[in-house]
Amino acid sequence: MTVEQVVVSDGAAGPYGVAVGADGGVWFTLVHAGEIGRLAADGTVARHPLDSPECGPAVIAAGPDGALWFTRMRDHRIGRITVGGEAVSFALPTAHCGPYGLAAGPDGALWFTAMNADLIGRITVDGEVTEYPLPVTGGFPSMITAGPDGALWFTLNQGNAIGRITVGGETALYPLPTGGAAPVGITAGPDGALWFVEIGAGQVGRITVDGEVTEYPLPDREARPHAVTAGPDGRLWFTEWAAGRIGSLAPDGAYAGYELDGGEGGRAAEPHGIAVTPDGAVHVALELGAIARLVGRGLL
Repeated sequence: MTVEQVVVSDGAAGPYGVAVGADGGVWFTLVHAGEIGRLAADGTVARHPLDSPECGPAVIAAGPDGALWFTRMRDHRIGRITVGGEAVSFALPTAHCGPYGLAAGPDGALWFTAMNADLIGRITVDGEVTEYPLPVTGGFPSMITAGPDGALWFTLNQGNAIGRITVGGETALYPLPTGGAAPVGITAGPDGALWFVEIGAGQVGRITVDGEVTEYPLPDREARPHAVTAGPDGRLWFTEWAAGRIGSLAPDGAYAGYELDGGEGGRAAEPHGIAVTPDGAVHVALELGAIARLVGRGLL
Protein backbone atom coordinates (compact mmCIF):
# COMPACT_ATOMS: atom_id res chain seq x y z
CA MET A 1 0.00 0.00 0.00
CA THR A 2 1.04 3.60 -0.60
CA VAL A 3 0.76 6.51 1.79
CA GLU A 4 0.45 9.95 0.19
CA GLN A 5 0.47 13.20 2.16
CA VAL A 6 -1.09 16.46 1.02
CA VAL A 7 -0.07 19.63 2.84
CA VAL A 8 -3.23 21.55 3.82
CA SER A 9 -1.86 24.04 6.36
CA ASP A 10 1.18 24.92 8.38
CA GLY A 11 1.78 22.92 11.52
CA ALA A 12 0.41 25.66 13.76
CA ALA A 13 -3.12 25.29 12.31
CA GLY A 14 -3.43 21.68 13.44
CA PRO A 15 -5.58 19.43 11.18
CA TYR A 16 -7.51 17.30 13.67
CA GLY A 17 -10.91 15.84 12.69
CA VAL A 18 -11.76 14.49 9.24
CA ALA A 19 -14.98 13.40 7.52
CA VAL A 20 -16.30 12.68 4.04
CA GLY A 21 -18.91 15.16 2.84
CA ALA A 22 -21.98 14.55 0.70
CA ASP A 23 -20.09 16.33 -2.09
CA GLY A 24 -17.33 13.70 -2.05
CA GLY A 25 -14.79 16.06 -0.53
CA VAL A 26 -12.67 15.28 2.49
CA TRP A 27 -13.50 17.89 5.13
CA PHE A 28 -11.28 18.56 8.11
CA THR A 29 -10.99 20.79 11.15
CA LEU A 30 -8.08 23.11 11.86
CA VAL A 31 -8.28 23.04 15.64
CA HIS A 32 -5.73 25.77 16.35
CA ALA A 33 -6.74 28.13 13.53
CA GLY A 34 -10.51 28.08 13.97
CA GLU A 35 -11.14 26.97 10.39
CA ILE A 36 -12.80 24.18 8.43
CA GLY A 37 -11.01 22.85 5.37
CA ARG A 38 -11.89 20.77 2.32
CA LEU A 39 -9.59 18.57 0.26
CA ALA A 40 -10.91 17.80 -3.23
CA ALA A 41 -10.11 14.64 -5.18
CA ASP A 42 -7.74 16.64 -7.42
CA GLY A 43 -5.76 17.82 -4.41
CA THR A 44 -7.23 21.32 -4.28
CA VAL A 45 -7.52 22.69 -0.75
CA ALA A 46 -10.10 25.25 0.41
CA ARG A 47 -10.13 26.78 3.89
CA HIS A 48 -13.10 28.46 5.54
CA PRO A 49 -12.38 30.68 8.56
CA LEU A 50 -15.00 30.53 11.31
CA ASP A 51 -16.30 33.48 13.31
CA SER A 52 -13.77 32.88 16.09
CA PRO A 53 -10.18 31.73 15.51
CA GLU A 54 -10.13 30.48 19.11
CA CYS A 55 -13.26 28.28 18.90
CA GLY A 56 -11.31 25.01 18.66
CA PRO A 57 -13.15 23.00 15.99
CA ALA A 58 -12.40 19.37 16.79
CA VAL A 59 -14.50 16.45 15.56
CA ILE A 60 -16.42 16.76 12.28
CA ALA A 61 -19.14 14.53 10.81
CA ALA A 62 -21.47 14.48 7.84
CA GLY A 63 -25.00 15.45 8.81
CA PRO A 64 -28.33 14.12 7.54
CA ASP A 65 -28.98 17.51 5.90
CA GLY A 66 -26.01 17.32 3.53
CA ALA A 67 -23.93 19.74 5.61
CA LEU A 68 -20.92 19.07 7.82
CA TRP A 69 -21.32 19.42 11.57
CA PHE A 70 -18.52 19.87 14.08
CA THR A 71 -17.83 20.48 17.74
CA ARG A 72 -16.29 23.75 18.93
CA MET A 73 -14.70 22.55 22.13
CA ARG A 74 -13.15 25.84 23.24
CA ASP A 75 -16.19 28.11 22.97
CA HIS A 76 -18.62 25.29 23.77
CA ARG A 77 -20.79 25.42 20.65
CA ILE A 78 -21.85 23.09 17.82
CA GLY A 79 -21.03 24.27 14.31
CA ARG A 80 -22.52 23.59 10.89
CA ILE A 81 -21.01 24.34 7.49
CA THR A 82 -22.59 23.80 4.09
CA VAL A 83 -20.61 22.31 1.22
CA GLY A 84 -20.58 25.85 -0.15
CA GLY A 85 -18.70 27.07 2.91
CA GLU A 86 -21.45 28.91 4.80
CA ALA A 87 -21.05 28.37 8.55
CA VAL A 88 -23.25 28.93 11.59
CA SER A 89 -23.00 27.76 15.19
CA PHE A 90 -25.36 26.96 18.05
CA ALA A 91 -24.92 27.69 21.74
CA LEU A 92 -25.33 24.83 24.25
CA PRO A 93 -27.42 25.00 27.45
CA THR A 94 -24.63 23.88 29.79
CA ALA A 95 -21.82 26.42 30.08
CA HIS A 96 -18.23 25.29 29.55
CA CYS A 97 -19.39 21.75 28.75
CA GLY A 98 -16.58 21.01 26.28
CA PRO A 99 -18.31 19.36 23.30
CA TYR A 100 -15.98 16.91 21.60
CA GLY A 101 -17.28 13.78 19.83
CA LEU A 102 -20.06 14.05 17.25
CA ALA A 103 -22.02 11.62 15.08
CA ALA A 104 -25.23 11.47 13.08
CA GLY A 105 -27.90 9.43 14.85
CA PRO A 106 -30.59 7.15 13.45
CA ASP A 107 -33.24 9.74 14.38
CA GLY A 108 -32.13 12.46 11.94
CA ALA A 109 -30.31 14.46 14.62
CA LEU A 110 -26.65 14.87 15.60
CA TRP A 111 -25.43 13.46 18.90
CA PHE A 112 -22.40 14.78 20.77
CA THR A 113 -20.38 14.24 23.92
CA ALA A 114 -19.63 16.95 26.48
CA MET A 115 -16.34 15.95 28.05
CA ASN A 116 -16.37 18.57 30.83
CA ALA A 117 -19.96 17.99 31.92
CA ASP A 118 -20.54 14.21 31.88
CA LEU A 119 -23.42 14.43 29.47
CA ILE A 120 -24.52 13.38 26.00
CA GLY A 121 -26.26 15.94 23.84
CA ARG A 122 -28.61 15.83 20.88
CA ILE A 123 -29.01 18.65 18.37
CA THR A 124 -31.53 18.75 15.55
CA VAL A 125 -30.64 20.19 12.16
CA ASP A 126 -32.63 23.27 13.25
CA GLY A 127 -30.37 23.75 16.26
CA GLU A 128 -32.65 22.50 19.04
CA VAL A 129 -30.56 20.95 21.82
CA THR A 130 -31.42 18.32 24.43
CA GLU A 131 -28.92 17.18 27.07
CA TYR A 132 -28.81 13.86 28.91
CA PRO A 133 -26.69 13.67 32.11
CA LEU A 134 -24.67 10.50 32.58
CA PRO A 135 -24.58 8.48 35.83
CA VAL A 136 -20.87 9.17 36.37
CA THR A 137 -18.62 11.94 37.65
CA GLY A 138 -15.44 12.86 35.80
CA GLY A 139 -16.03 10.24 33.10
CA PHE A 140 -14.82 12.50 30.26
CA PRO A 141 -17.13 11.23 27.49
CA SER A 142 -15.10 11.38 24.29
CA MET A 143 -16.11 9.91 20.90
CA ILE A 144 -19.58 8.71 19.87
CA THR A 145 -21.01 6.65 17.01
CA ALA A 146 -24.31 5.23 15.84
CA GLY A 147 -24.59 1.54 16.68
CA PRO A 148 -26.21 -1.31 14.74
CA ASP A 149 -28.91 -1.57 17.42
CA GLY A 150 -30.40 1.89 16.86
CA ALA A 151 -28.62 3.39 19.89
CA LEU A 152 -25.57 5.64 20.20
CA TRP A 153 -22.37 4.26 21.70
CA PHE A 154 -19.62 6.36 23.26
CA THR A 155 -16.34 6.13 25.13
CA LEU A 156 -15.71 7.33 28.68
CA ASN A 157 -12.02 8.18 28.58
CA GLN A 158 -11.57 8.72 32.32
CA GLY A 159 -14.46 6.49 33.34
CA ASN A 160 -12.70 3.57 31.64
CA ALA A 161 -15.95 2.35 30.16
CA ILE A 162 -18.06 2.18 27.03
CA GLY A 163 -21.47 3.79 27.17
CA ARG A 164 -24.74 3.31 25.31
CA ILE A 165 -27.62 5.76 25.03
CA THR A 166 -30.93 5.19 23.31
CA VAL A 167 -32.57 7.93 21.25
CA GLY A 168 -34.93 8.29 24.21
CA GLY A 169 -32.04 9.10 26.55
CA GLU A 170 -31.71 5.83 28.50
CA THR A 171 -28.07 5.05 29.32
CA ALA A 172 -25.98 2.03 30.24
CA LEU A 173 -22.24 1.84 31.04
CA TYR A 174 -19.92 -1.13 30.50
CA PRO A 175 -16.59 -1.08 32.42
CA LEU A 176 -13.48 -2.23 30.57
CA PRO A 177 -11.37 -5.17 31.78
CA THR A 178 -8.08 -3.26 31.52
CA GLY A 179 -7.54 -0.55 34.11
CA GLY A 180 -6.43 2.81 32.74
CA ALA A 181 -7.37 1.85 29.19
CA ALA A 182 -8.67 5.39 28.52
CA PRO A 183 -10.79 4.66 25.41
CA VAL A 184 -11.18 7.44 22.84
CA GLY A 185 -12.29 6.53 19.30
CA ILE A 186 -15.26 4.24 18.62
CA THR A 187 -17.00 3.00 15.47
CA ALA A 188 -19.57 0.48 14.33
CA GLY A 189 -17.74 -2.53 12.92
CA PRO A 190 -18.57 -4.75 9.95
CA ASP A 191 -19.48 -7.61 12.30
CA GLY A 192 -22.41 -6.04 14.17
CA ALA A 193 -20.24 -5.03 17.15
CA LEU A 194 -18.68 -1.74 18.24
CA TRP A 195 -14.91 -1.31 18.01
CA PHE A 196 -12.89 1.20 20.00
CA VAL A 197 -9.28 2.14 20.72
CA GLU A 198 -7.62 2.42 24.13
CA ILE A 199 -5.11 5.26 24.10
CA GLY A 200 -3.88 4.46 27.61
CA ALA A 201 -3.38 0.71 27.14
CA GLY A 202 -2.29 0.46 23.50
CA GLN A 203 -5.16 -1.84 22.60
CA VAL A 204 -8.11 -2.16 20.24
CA GLY A 205 -11.35 -3.27 21.86
CA ARG A 206 -14.57 -4.84 20.64
CA ILE A 207 -17.91 -4.74 22.45
CA THR A 208 -21.06 -6.55 21.41
CA VAL A 209 -24.45 -4.88 21.72
CA ASP A 210 -24.93 -7.13 24.77
CA GLY A 211 -21.88 -5.60 26.46
CA GLU A 212 -19.33 -8.40 26.01
CA VAL A 213 -15.82 -6.94 25.67
CA THR A 214 -12.75 -8.39 23.93
CA GLU A 215 -9.41 -6.56 23.83
CA TYR A 216 -6.56 -6.92 21.32
CA PRO A 217 -3.12 -5.63 22.43
CA LEU A 218 -1.18 -3.82 19.71
CA PRO A 219 2.43 -4.77 18.91
CA ASP A 220 3.44 -1.29 20.09
CA ARG A 221 1.69 -0.76 23.42
CA GLU A 222 2.99 2.84 23.52
CA ALA A 223 1.40 3.79 20.18
CA ARG A 224 -1.52 5.65 21.85
CA PRO A 225 -4.29 4.80 19.34
CA HIS A 226 -6.69 7.72 19.02
CA ALA A 227 -9.42 7.40 16.35
CA VAL A 228 -10.91 4.40 14.55
CA THR A 229 -13.18 3.70 11.59
CA ALA A 230 -14.37 0.66 9.65
CA GLY A 231 -13.20 0.19 6.08
CA PRO A 232 -14.96 -1.45 3.12
CA ASP A 233 -12.26 -4.14 3.21
CA GLY A 234 -13.64 -5.53 6.48
CA ARG A 235 -10.75 -4.18 8.54
CA LEU A 236 -10.72 -1.63 11.34
CA TRP A 237 -8.47 1.34 10.62
CA PHE A 238 -7.08 3.55 13.38
CA THR A 239 -4.52 6.24 14.08
CA GLU A 240 -1.51 5.58 16.28
CA TRP A 241 -0.87 9.10 17.50
CA ALA A 242 2.37 8.63 19.45
CA ALA A 243 3.89 6.29 16.86
CA GLY A 244 3.11 8.37 13.76
CA ARG A 245 1.43 5.42 12.13
CA ILE A 246 -1.84 4.19 10.61
CA GLY A 247 -2.84 0.82 12.01
CA SER A 248 -5.37 -1.76 10.88
CA LEU A 249 -6.88 -4.85 12.42
CA ALA A 250 -8.53 -7.73 10.58
CA PRO A 251 -11.63 -9.40 12.04
CA ASP A 252 -9.39 -12.22 13.29
CA GLY A 253 -7.15 -9.74 15.13
CA ALA A 254 -4.27 -9.69 12.60
CA TYR A 255 -2.47 -6.33 12.70
CA ALA A 256 -0.78 -4.25 9.99
CA GLY A 257 0.82 -0.82 10.34
CA TYR A 258 1.81 1.92 7.89
CA GLU A 259 4.38 4.56 8.78
CA LEU A 260 3.76 8.27 8.23
CA ASP A 261 6.34 10.89 7.34
CA GLY A 262 7.02 13.46 10.00
CA GLY A 263 7.85 17.14 9.59
CA GLU A 264 11.09 19.09 9.52
CA GLY A 265 13.30 18.88 12.55
CA GLY A 266 12.05 15.40 13.42
CA ARG A 267 8.51 16.51 14.24
CA ALA A 268 6.07 13.62 14.53
CA ALA A 269 3.12 13.35 12.13
CA GLU A 270 0.61 13.26 15.03
CA PRO A 271 -2.29 11.47 13.28
CA HIS A 272 -5.72 12.16 14.78
CA GLY A 273 -9.01 11.82 12.87
CA ILE A 274 -9.58 9.08 10.28
CA ALA A 275 -12.20 8.49 7.58
CA VAL A 276 -12.67 6.35 4.47
CA THR A 277 -13.86 7.79 1.14
CA PRO A 278 -16.26 5.88 -1.17
CA ASP A 279 -13.32 4.64 -3.26
CA GLY A 280 -11.95 2.88 -0.17
CA ALA A 281 -9.01 5.22 0.46
CA VAL A 282 -8.20 5.85 4.12
CA HIS A 283 -7.73 9.54 4.98
CA VAL A 284 -6.05 10.75 8.16
CA ALA A 285 -5.65 14.27 9.59
CA LEU A 286 -2.04 14.90 10.62
CA GLU A 287 -1.57 17.68 13.13
CA LEU A 288 1.75 18.64 11.53
CA GLY A 289 -0.32 20.17 8.68
CA ALA A 290 -1.31 17.46 6.21
CA ILE A 291 -3.94 14.93 5.19
CA ALA A 292 -2.54 11.44 4.61
CA ARG A 293 -4.17 9.13 2.06
CA LEU A 294 -3.59 5.37 2.12
CA VAL A 295 -4.36 3.50 -1.10
CA GLY A 296 -3.36 0.19 -2.64
CA ARG A 297 -3.91 -3.53 -2.52
CA GLY A 298 -6.59 -4.59 -0.10
CA LEU A 299 -8.48 -1.32 -0.48
CA LEU A 300 -11.07 -0.50 -3.13
